[in-house]
Amino acid sequence: MSVSGPPGSLDGLLPALPVPLFVIRGDRLVFANTALRTLLGLREDELPSLLEFSARFGPEERSWVEPLCEALMRGEQPTPVRPAFVRMRGADGRLHLLSPVTAPGRVPEEQLVLLLDAEGGDAVRTLSTMLVATAAELLRCRDEDAVLELAVDALHRQGFYVSVMLLEGDFLRHGPMRQEAESLAAASRMYGQDVHAVRFHRSGLPHLAEVLTSRRAAFHPDAFAMARRLHSPEVADNIQRIYPPGSRALDSPIFVGDEPFGVLAVQSTTLTPANAGALELFAQLIGGALENVRHHRAAEARLAEVSRLQNELIASERLTVLGEAAGVVAHEVRNPLGAILNTVAVLKREPRLGPAGASAVEMLEEEAIRLEDIVRDLLDAVRPLEPRPRPVSLGELVHRALAQLLHGREELPKPRVAFDEAPDVPDLSGDETLLQLAVTHLMRNAIQASPRGGTVRVEVRRVPDGVSLSVEDEGPGIAGLDPQRVFEPFFLTRANGRGLGLAIVRRVVLAHGGKVRAGARPEGGARFELVLPL
Repeated sequence: MSVSGPPGSLDGLLPALPVPLFVIRGDRLVFANTALRTLLGLREDELPSLLEFSARFGPEERSWVEPLCEALMRGEQPTPVRPAFVRMRGADGRLHLLSPVTAPGRVPEEQLVLLLDAEGGDAVRTLSTMLVATAAELLRCRDEDAVLELAVDALHRQGFYVSVMLLEGDFLRHGPMRQEAESLAAASRMYGQDVHAVRFHRSGLPHLAEVLTSRRAAFHPDAFAMARRLHSPEVADNIQRIYPPGSRALDSPIFVGDEPFGVLAVQSTTLTPANAGALELFAQLIGGALENVRHHRAAEARLAEVSRLQNELIASERLTVLGEAAGVVAHEVRNPLGAILNTVAVLKREPRLGPAGASAVEMLEEEAIRLEDIVRDLLDAVRPLEPRPRPVSLGELVHRALAQLLHGREELPKPRVAFDEAPDVPDLSGDETLLQLAVTHLMRNAIQASPRGGTVRVEVRRVPDGVSLSVEDEGPGIAGLDPQRVFEPFFLTRANGRGLGLAIVRRVVLAHGGKVRAGARPEGGARFELVLPL
């Protein structure tokens, strides 16, 4: 088919328009401008028939385009179809989303059709829909790293390269990112370490510093030109070799409340000012999700503090009642015990006692001493503690406790004790008598809980909060129990226990401003750790 010229009055305008357009006269395509020829890959002397032209539309559009063309070829005048969007297959083989706009031609039987690019708008709608869905997921995250990982994953699935630059004081460093592996490997070789470990001063990244200061996103139409301003020629050449030509970039600030958190950096060939606006909004949603995480964390901390204060109040009231009872017990029991022990001392000097009598007196003395120990432990568990601090070596207290507990048991079955004290443990400031009491009870608890041939492992270490003493045994353990309940007075884990030793340990540690915790060992047994401040 020969090529017809455009309507006369528009001779100079239509061919030069950058928008693809064509003119239909009756049942024939009579004109296609340069932009349409470029889109469809048509030669200058080529003008397709209506049926050939309709074959360029997408499968969904051909269901109405082909019947329309057939009706025109039969000389009929069908009701025109005015869809909002159509898809046409271009010379590159890809379906292009276009928005048709029709207008009357030079004569009544002519129809002029412009095909406006709708891909940008559709891409923004698709991206915005994805970002809204992701924002809803971000609000369910309870960890800052989870928020950032989810965000960069969502953007990467849309075809973007993504990095989050985290602000730490006056420095920035790479957080979660999705970039070409070759680019990351090259950066690690250049810096001599993992790229996430490199810290950049804000002054060395002025484009990001400006984004944080102005609190506005910056769109870079040429990502490689920006790279050449920031990096050495070698690095910039490497970036241009790895990433697609025509890449654009966006740097958008992330704020948590009114505090700068970092920058969301996105690169892609499909970045436009339109979808850049959606990404800037997404960076604000990331900041909102991070703030939500911090609110939840603060709420959990406040709830834990309320729970701790409530437990302390209950424990204080319990100790008050227990203290009153202990005072009565001590008064009513200690005097008779003293008389019993004095009588025992007299009987032991009696020469007329036979073997049976001597054995009975010895048993009487042991039971009286045991009762006296119980009364003393009871008073230790409830009496007010007023530490008198002075320099104390925690390792020395452990040595003394072990010597006391293992003395006289040489012939009895006993566990093996493995004691490891780090060489850099400093002295702490504490009441030596009270701390010795706590350490002895902790050691006794582990030794009594351990089976014959078992091992008690004791470690003294310096930790950020002070000095740590950990004790592990291979006994029945406390699996299935609330770890905090084992420190309550009279809470028993052994049939032959008193339930006072660990309560004393906790009171002494708390009186020194320390922390104590219990847990089960994965291999079996229990682990106790107390941390005392220096």
